[in-house]
Order: sequence, then C-alpha cells, then structure tokens
Amino acid sequence: MVITEKCDVYSFGVVTLEKMIGKHPGELITSLSSPLCQDIMLFRDLLDSHLSLPEDAQVSKDVVFVVFFALKCIHSNPQFRPTMRQVSYKLLGNIPFPKLPCYAISLHDLKNQEM
Repeated sequence: MVITEKCDVYSFGVVTLEKMIGKHPGELITSLSSPLCQDIMLFRDLLDSHLSLPEDAQVSKDVVFVVFFALKCIHSNPQFRPTMRQVSYKLLGNIPFPKLPCYAISLHDLKNQEM
C-alpha cells in the first residue's frame, strides 16, 4: 500500500462515520460492497441508535450531507475519493441536498449521489 493524501481522506471518512453511527464502521464498510445491503439499509438505520433523528429540516440535511461525504471518502478505489480540499469546500457551501427526508434515504441513494 502506498501512503498518499487519499489515506488521510479515508481516515477522515472512517472517523466521521464512527461519530455518526456511534461505533467503528468496519462492518458497514464491508457491507457497502453488497448492492443488496445498500438497497435495503436506510440512512436512519445507519445513525447512532442512542440519538433521535433530527426534526429540524436544516439539521437533517446537514447530517445526511456529512454522512454522504464520509461515504465518498471511504470509497474502495482511492482514485474516486475526493480530496480534503473538495470535502471542506463542499461542507462549507450551500448545496441543495437531499431531496428525500432522511428517514427515506437508502445507502444506495447516498452512494450514487453525485458530488
């Protein structure tokens, strides 16, 4: 394995997911390679079960957006991972995302959303 800036991006994705789901995302990362799991698993099932879903629309959008970028950061192919500059730029911007309420979004929806 060659150490590059994409390793830092991957680490950012892992730590971010760990904070959002309340545990190390190792099992999630493994299951992301299964299209069936992506279609079945909903975003709301991904989040830490000790926390309630955000009721405020903007907070909900922000939570989905952070998880979306974390998933992009852990892409199995480093060439498809964003740079940290891209991540920080997008997180600071105001991008109209998502179109579905967070309780209806699947992992498939998040993984296939364009940056």
